[in-house]
Amino acid sequence: MKKLRKRIFMAAGYNTIALGSGRKEFNPKKPRPGLEEYIKEAGQGTLKQVGGAANIDEGVIGNFMASKFNNQGNLAGLIPFIDEGLRWKPSCRVEGACCSGGLALVTAIKSVLAETADAVLAMGVEVQNTVKAVYGADILAGAGWSKERKAGHAYFFPGKFSDRAGEYFKQCGLERSRKAMARWYRNAVENARLVPTAQEHHNKQEDLEAAALCKPNPKSFVDNLTVYDCSKVSDGAASIAVLSEEGLKKAGIDKKDAIEVVGFGQVEADLTKPPADLTRLDTTEEAVKQALASAGITAADLGTVECHDCFTITGILSVEAIGLAKHCEGADFVSAGHTARGGRIPFNTTGGLVGWGHPTGASGVRQAVTIWEQLTGKAGKWQIELPKDRPYALSISMGGNDRTVVAIVYRRAA
Repeated sequence: MKKLRKRIFMAAGYNTIALGSGRKEFNPKKPRPGLEEYIKEAGQGTLKQVGGAANIDEGVIGNFMASKFNNQGNLAGLIPFIDEGLRWKPSCRVEGACCSGGLALVTAIKSVLAETADAVLAMGVEVQNTVKAVYGADILAGAGWSKERKAGHAYFFPGKFSDRAGEYFKQCGLERSRKAMARWYRNAVENARLVPTAQEHHNKQEDLEAAALCKPNPKSFVDNLTVYDCSKVSDGAASIAVLSEEGLKKAGIDKKDAIEVVGFGQVEADLTKPPADLTRLDTTEEAVKQALASAGITAADLGTVECHDCFTITGILSVEAIGLAKHCEGADFVSAGHTARGGRIPFNTTGGLVGWGHPTGASGVRQAVTIWEQLTGKAGKWQIELPKDRPYALSISMGGNDRTVVAIVYRRAA
């Protein structure tokens, strides 16, 4: 991966509430915000911080399945709905399954690198609570290979990651693996409780690990996962500005209020081929390898990570893919508390997909917003302290069972 040819920054992040079951205000029988309302709220949240639409040159929005969930395509046409000042400005919509938000960030980065824009409004959105869960699972299964779906579980992706978990149990031990997955759930909810926008913010369970250690029931769900191992159906949007140095100046943003992108990796694997080893995220591993090389650092330099924990087992596999633990030792790394907010390298400090929520197309952008908050000291109750000798952060956005992956390395701008 080549070094970036110029400095790239992110600032002015904004997240809507991740709405769905678990939130006190959520009621499936009552009217809820639509796709355009989420887009407008998130977009205006960023515009207010950059001095208005006049300081934005382009727009890009990540989304996976609005055409199915909301009967709405052409989402680029909803960017001018955010503000009249965005009319006539180039915009596009990108899609890469659950990595759609990550692709929105990379698309914005490339526009700034290409010098076609100094400021890009990068967004992600998904509204999924429009159908029952089993129908939603079938819609989301579009991230997999169509021919494979015919023989897949009714809950297609829970089934796929259940298979990954089952193989990890065989190779690495059932008890130690389940213990780590329960600890991952605990970390996610404890972090989410600190964040008002998180879907699990209102979760009041007393013994989170004990709840998550309940036995999987394949008759009602899948073989090796419980509902506590899964990210929830979520509605929401996230937005952040991707800027050049000139873009920062135009927006009136001081570098201390921005983060710098110092490297990234964008990787694609063949969707028609199954994973070579169910216990390894080899596409994630390659994307992280490229991102770290682009940034000129190693995993040992990272102070915090936002990983794509669509399921708890994915968090453990991500720890190993990054290189923080050897194969089969990721479970012990998590169980020891190293990924907790007070641990050696805090993961998913706003709750991740399991805790904050997973509005599919928005998750990659939400990760960047979380890192912007942490690195600029804007995180409030969920603020962590990064060690001075490890000032870097990493985000990993993954789609289609580790087929489409974007990894980005950041540091506080200076």
